[in-house]
Amino acid sequence: MSFLRRRKGTDSSKSQNLRCNIVKEDEKNNLYESPRKESYNSKKWSCWDSCCWFIGFVCSVWWFLLLLYNTMPASIPQYVTEAIKGPLTDPPGVKLRKEGLTVNHPVVFVPGIVTGGLELWEGHQCAEGLFRKRLWGGSFGELYKRPLCWAQHMSLDNETGLDPPGIRVRPVSGLVAADYFAAGYFVWAVLIANLAQIGYEEKTMYMAAYDWRLSFQNTEVRDQTLSRIKSNIELMVATNGGKKVVVVPHSMGVLYFLHFMKWVEAPPPMGGGGGSEWCAKHIKAVMNIGGPFLGVPKSVSGLFSVEARDIAIARTFAPGFLDKDVFGLQTFQHLMRMTRTWDSTMSMIPKGGETIWGGLDWSPEGSSFNCGAKTLRNNSINNTDQIPNINLANMKNVNYGRIISFGKDVAEAHSSKIERVDLLQDSMKADMLANLTNCDIWIEYHDIGDHRIKAVADYKVYTAGSILDLLHFVSPKLMARGGAHFSYGIADNLDDPKYQHYKYWSNPLETKLPDAPDMEIYSI
Repeated sequence: MSFLRRRKGTDSSKSQNLRCNIVKEDEKNNLYESPRKESYNSKKWSCWDSCCWFIGFVCSVWWFLLLLYNTMPASIPQYVTEAIKGPLTDPPGVKLRKEGLTVNHPVVFVPGIVTGGLELWEGHQCAEGLFRKRLWGGSFGELYKRPLCWAQHMSLDNETGLDPPGIRVRPVSGLVAADYFAAGYFVWAVLIANLAQIGYEEKTMYMAAYDWRLSFQNTEVRDQTLSRIKSNIELMVATNGGKKVVVVPHSMGVLYFLHFMKWVEAPPPMGGGGGSEWCAKHIKAVMNIGGPFLGVPKSVSGLFSVEARDIAIARTFAPGFLDKDVFGLQTFQHLMRMTRTWDSTMSMIPKGGETIWGGLDWSPEGSSFNCGAKTLRNNSINNTDQIPNINLANMKNVNYGRIISFGKDVAEAHSSKIERVDLLQDSMKADMLANLTNCDIWIEYHDIGDHRIKAVADYKVYTAGSILDLLHFVSPKLMARGGAHFSYGIADNLDDPKYQHYKYWSNPLETKLPDAPDMEIYSI
């Protein structure tokens, strides 16, 4: 038994020693393993790592695609496009060249509003380094870098409609003035490229660039632009074998060139002194593209609240965003302050009043669809046999003679059911004198006053006749300048000497066409 006890004790001591050795080995191993575990835990994936990897991935893909784009043959994109869509058709210029057409009449382009580039020639301290850099057109880089300085330099003087003190912004010259509005957004570039296919070049093409912010007559007063257009057309006719020019105006450029044709015939100092036969001798044809001869209703919303279609769409996605003081910019305030100094916008206010655009209960379009239905391209919908897909249940008696309506129900209701409170006239009479002498530019409606806002809204509906009163109410200085340069009526007698004034020259309802019976006029 004693032997057994000793043996048992020996075994237990051995097991105890073995356990001690195992524990020591574990401790020893832990000394070597713990740094690895700590190292592993210290490299745990973080959000910062994800961002770095993502940026690196995007940059790598970008450089790879850029390398691929610069190394691949130029024909591969065309090959891929043709594989997807089929063989590409020839551009119009190539087709004309195959038909044997070549250069004939010189071509003059007249750009519209906002499509011509403007560059800085003199500015304030905030515009240092921008000499002859584009403020309008191109990349619009300065709009993002220094927006307040940009808006200041793009504005005109609110009293004269010309340059503010210490600022000179001038139109870019040459075909590059309006070939592209911005990167990837062409205006005249495609037409220029197609004409080049049949032999046209800069000596047979001329871009009649002008400062589209100014009133038409002020482009001559400040820059002598009308005189330059006259001289360039005369030069092109003289250097091209006496062949008369073909003029292609677009948008507001249509009105501008209409003004030019009357200006060039009129005697100095108001006109260019070319005489009544100048157009007949120098112009073969005028091809008007999208000409707002009678004005456009959206110009009213632009002047009234700076809400053209693009801004209205933006506000549906982000209601109230443009109204707020975002980073101190006060977007709407500065937009309205800037655009209400651009006198050219008043050339597109609807002309002819209710005679042309309709009244409270009628309009030339007659009945139309509601806002949810597709707009018909046909001017008349009386003959429904020719339009088989019309859903008559969707038709509403929306009257387009009502240029502005406060509420959709007001736009659709008959005039007898609309309760209009004519507070506008009383409010205008009470405040007009103070407005003309004290206000700078009304930039926010709380500056107008609650009672005047209520007067505007309570009038409910504005036609082409009453919108002029409305614009005089909300923008008196702008309309005071506009009244000296533009007219919106219908002439009773075109032989009346008053219609020889330049304010009537851009209104086709108050001016005569040039004395050029062989001159062709097209409107697209």
